[in-house]
Amino acid sequence: MSLVLVSSRRFVDHVTPAGHPERPERAETLLAVAASFKEQGGEVIEPRAATDEDLLRVHTQEHIDAIVATRGKATMIDEDTFTSPDSDDIARLAAGAVLTGVDRVLDGPSGSRALVLVRPPGHHAEADRAMGFCLYSNIAVGAAYARSRGCARVAIVDYDVHHGNGTQWIFYEDPTVLFVSSHQYPLYPGTGAAEEKGRGAGVGFTLNLPLVIGTKDEEVERQYEEQVYPALCGFKPDLLMISAGFDAHELDPLGQLRMTTQGFGRLTRQLLTVADELCEGRVVLVTEGGYHLDALRDSLTMVIDVAR
Repeated sequence: MSLVLVSSRRFVDHVTPAGHPERPERAETLLAVAASFKEQGGEVIEPRAATDEDLLRVHTQEHIDAIVATRGKATMIDEDTFTSPDSDDIARLAAGAVLTGVDRVLDGPSGSRALVLVRPPGHHAEADRAMGFCLYSNIAVGAAYARSRGCARVAIVDYDVHHGNGTQWIFYEDPTVLFVSSHQYPLYPGTGAAEEKGRGAGVGFTLNLPLVIGTKDEEVERQYEEQVYPALCGFKPDLLMISAGFDAHELDPLGQLRMTTQGFGRLTRQLLTVADELCEGRVVLVTEGGYHLDALRDSLTMVIDVAR
């Protein structure tokens, strides 16, 4: 298997107000993980920035214009979501990093994998608005790009503690993208009920696994075994993408699930095994949340250990 990491020091330059959980120190943690990987002989590559053409596959022109309008100043989009003078550039780099990872995986041999270490996260950003710390929908931009490159079917699995509403709504009527989310429920943003299964041609291509407060590794793994893996096998994706949020960790301050570092490792290993069977092991993992820095570091290190 071949694992490459994609990241950039520029992710530190998206600045949020003092005390905000999605803070530049998260990027420092991502960079430390990447540096350790490189010291062990791993390859870390710089991303390209997403263009308007890339973003327009999933976002409206009005949304892009709204983020562009924040250039050079600090703004508050909503009570959770802020920009600093360079945030549009950094958010485009975050989305573009996913495209860099997709290119590497699709152009590489069977078993190619990319772990994309970015901030700001993306899975809450909807087609026409930023929200929940997210400016552009990084993984959705990547999935749409993979489709443009010839992937007939793309599967996205999101194990962040929060429901990936942006990813869901962007592909809610699209039968070429399977979206699966396991998340604490109820919790921000309030979506992700089991009854949300898609609309129109997309019915049956959204799978939500709402988890109650206190859910531990074993229950998450059971639900994946019973629901997620059969759904993936039935869908037969050409590419598996993973929204790798680590705020379901028992130490994370923003959620109340009880997953462990080892649990994230087992869950990721099983997803990679399924990908080996279904799509020649082609997987792109993209960071989302994770706000306890030690838990974030340790969980990412565990994921690298099982993916390399």
